[in-house]
Amino acid sequence: MKKHLKRISCLFFLGTALLSSGGCATTQERLLDSETNQLQLRSIQSRAFETTDQVKTLRTVMLTLQDLGFIVTSGEAGLGSVTGSKWNRGLMIITVSVRPRGESQMLVRANCQLDKQLVNDPVPYQMFFSALSKAMFLEAHEVE
Repeated sequence: MKKHLKRISCLFFLGTALLSSGGCATTQERLLDSETNQLQLRSIQSRAFETTDQVKTLRTVMLTLQDLGFIVTSGEAGLGSVTGSKWNRGLMIITVSVRPRGESQMLVRANCQLDKQLVNDPVPYQMFFSALSKAMFLEAHEVE
């Protein structure tokens, strides 16, 4: 009877070890996949611009949002952020932050939500940054 219990406890221990190591690998894979997805999303959401003027960049962001049909609902120059909203197959809210990056750039990061769900689709971000790039170019060259 003792040998039988010993075998069962050994099998139980071995099974538990196998399951937990498999669980760890799966969890680790999910964490790595999540980190990769976050990095990809961050690269879609961010662009660097060759300027040191945060206020001018924020103003250009606000004008770009308005050109794209957003209503600017809040803006805080001290925090470097602007939020806008519009109806687009649901309530779309975009929050854009502008931060210094190094000594010669501003990093602009946009975060879009559609009906309170994070937008992972790159298209809205590409549209925003395409319009912003043109506006930043025109602003830098003082073209109206």
